[in-house]
Amino acid sequence: MNFAHYSEKIFSEHLDLFNIKWIYEPTSFPLKWGSGAIKMMFTPDFYLPELDVYVEITTMNQNLITKKQKKIKLARKLYPTSNFKLINESQFYNFLNNDNELLVKKAIAS
Repeated sequence: MNFAHYSEKIFSEHLDLFNIKWIYEPTSFPLKWGSGAIKMMFTPDFYLPELDVYVEITTMNQNLITKKQKKIKLARKLYPTSNFKLINESQFYNFLNNDNELLVKKAIAS
């Protein structure tokens, strides 16, 4: 599978270690419309069906984190029945250090 960023590949491998089912970029959520077209979309990196959560990984610069935080905030407002989780760099590395399946699932679902 081709991932947009190496951190996504590492994340998927860690999910596989704990037999956590995942789907890569399965859904795009329209966030803004105008002139009869979609002006802004949000496509989370992963969907974890067992936890019913869409996960966005961001291990890049602060500007991208702020932009993604705004998209997730808007997605939560527009799609209140969907669960979204933004995992930043420190959360990402904390997640990778977990070796307990229950703790991993709890960290993602919280």
